[in-house]
This record gives sequence, C-alpha cells and structure tokens, in this order.
Amino acid sequence: MIQLKAGREKSLKRRHPWIFSGAVQKVAGNPGVGDTVEVKNSSGNVIARAAYSPQSQIRGRIWTFDPAEEIDAAFFRNRVMRALAMREALPAAKTGNALRLVHGESDALPGLIVDRYADVLVAQFLAAGVERWRDPILDALVELTGCEAIYERSDADTRKLEGLEPRAGFVRGNRLASRCPIIEYGLNFKVDVEQGQKTGFFLDQRENRQRVRALAQGREVLDGFSYTGGFAINALAGGAKRVVAIESSGPSLEVARENVAANAVDPEKIEFIEADVFAHLRKLRDAGAQFDLAVLDPPKFAPTAAQAKNAARAYKDINLLALKLLRPGGLLATFSCSGGVDAGLFQSIVAGAALDAGAQAKIVERFSAAADHPVALEFPEGEYLKGLLVLKG
Repeated sequence: MIQLKAGREKSLKRRHPWIFSGAVQKVAGNPGVGDTVEVKNSSGNVIARAAYSPQSQIRGRIWTFDPAEEIDAAFFRNRVMRALAMREALPAAKTGNALRLVHGESDALPGLIVDRYADVLVAQFLAAGVERWRDPILDALVELTGCEAIYERSDADTRKLEGLEPRAGFVRGNRLASRCPIIEYGLNFKVDVEQGQKTGFFLDQRENRQRVRALAQGREVLDGFSYTGGFAINALAGGAKRVVAIESSGPSLEVARENVAANAVDPEKIEFIEADVFAHLRKLRDAGAQFDLAVLDPPKFAPTAAQAKNAARAYKDINLLALKLLRPGGLLATFSCSGGVDAGLFQSIVAGAALDAGAQAKIVERFSAAADHPVALEFPEGEYLKGLLVLKG
C-alpha cells in the first residue's frame, strides 16, 4: 500500500499516471519491485492501483483508477487488445506494415513500448511494473498480433532509474532480423531491430517524412542526422534535385545505402557523408554551400528538463548553421525529440538561431508524432516530438 501526503492526490484526480517519491507519506506491506499496490489518499481511501518501483523517483505508475479492478494476465491482454484496435483504424495501417502498437502511458501501459516491423515485434520493458508482468504481456502480443517473433530491446537508460538491468534478444521465436524489410507509403526500408537506434526505426516521423517528400520537388536538400536515410530517400522520391545526407554512424549509413538501392530513386543524386553533423555544417558554411530545403532530426539532446540548458545551445547551433546554408525562400524542417525541451522553448531556440543568422524567418507549419504515437490528454509528457517548418525570407 502507498499512502499519499495531504494534497498530493491532485494529479491523480486529473488522471495523471505517475506518483513521485515526494508525494508518498508511507509505504506499508513491504512491496517488491513491480508489485501491484493500492494507492490511498491522506484520508486512507483507496483511489487507484499502481505498480511499485522502490528505486525510481517515479515511485508508482498507475494501472487503474478503479480500486476494484484486478491486475492479472487478463488485464494486460485487454489493454494490449485495446491498443491494437486503435491502430487498426489508422490510415497508416493500410499504407505500410510498420506501426507503433503500444505507446506506454498513453495506452495505459506505463513503461511498455511495442513496435511492429512486418512480422517482427520489438518490445521495450522500461519500468518495474511491466517488467513484473513481462511474460503475460509477451503471450498476449503473440496471440493478438499473430507475430511469432518478438525481439526485446530493453536496453534504454531509463531502466537504470528503475533499478533494472538492460536486456536484449529474442524472447519469442527467432529469425534473421538485422535487416527487417518494411514498406512506408510505397517506399522500402530495411530496419535493424537488433542494433539500430531505439527499436530500429523512427516510426514517429512517418507523416513528417511524407511531408518532406511533398516539399522536395526540384530542391537541393540537406539532411542532417540522416540515420538510415528516411528523410533523404523521401526527398529523392519527391523529386529532389540532389540530397546531401550527413550521419556520424557508419553502420547506419550502410543501411541507408541499402535503402537507396531498394527504391526506384537515382543513387547519383544523393551524397552520404560520414561525419559529425555540427562540424560538417560548419565546413559547408565555410565553403559557401547553399540549399533549398534542410532537415534537422537530431538525437535526444535533453531527456529531462535538467539538461535543457545544454541542449538549447546544441539546438541553437545546428539551426543557426542550417539557416545560414539556406537560400532565401528556403525551408527548414527542424525537430526536437527531447522531453526536456517543450514546444515553447524549442520555438524560442529556433527564433534565436534565426536572429543570429540574420534571417527573416517564419513558421509555416508545425510537426508532431504520427498518430500511432498518441498523447493522452492527462499525460502531456507524452508529447515529446515537436517540429517546425520555417520559411527563410
């Protein structure tokens, strides 16, 4: 049992799914890691049931606000089934074979991420509660999706905060999955679910890649942090005149070249450069290079608000450089996936970059994550991906 301090149940009344350690008055019954506990308010009334995590600052993650609801294998099967039903209704389910099937707190399964790449599922168990129920969840995924192969990528740093060791490997079935072929809006990509970043591919950018494809006709395109070429190949497919794609990871560029070869695009129009993006943007600036469309999709610079100050400098640097490399009338599609940098701060950073670049710039569109990455209204922390399409005057 977790009992909350007086006044600290306000967030739970708004159905926020986290209980921070500072809100806890006492813990009774000596619960173990991931055990289900009753949550009581300061008056002693049971208001929810949660997964207990003694080593995390997030001491409890709410399973249900119905104190009478049982937390058992059937509970998780039902939650997974609801998440899958929501995805089946999405347009993306009909235009490709790769989707996020479970998106953590926003699907009422805190700490669980599940992505589907064709016939392989990639699962991340990132919190004590879902770790405790790992086998029933895996069983439900196999039953409800028909995918026999599940690769686990529970190797994110967030597991350390829960006192959990990293783990990766096949947990159901087995098959060659270092190059999982997927289709996205008619384009072919190979996904390395074993060694790639996160679960292997950034499904949250699906619609934004499609938008860049629509904007690329006749343009010279700069793609920073290209990874395996998602934006770059969409730009080629959209009729870009040429594409310069910069990525610091050699293995990622190897996959990117395979992705170019797997599509009906002209490989002569793309130049892959293995380099530090910051350094190479400066090199391009000093050489007087110019582009009509720039895409910046960097890795997470600020996982939490505590790192926001350092992240702000990094975001400003790359956006300043990109804006200097754009011709007048050029477009900058710039993104942040840092949870510690909210939309307002990100806009302010890009505005500062434009000012320092001497550019008259304006926002013409805003970007967010694809619909299979929903954001529960009561969990604004789930809105991690934000982006701007900026027109340089």
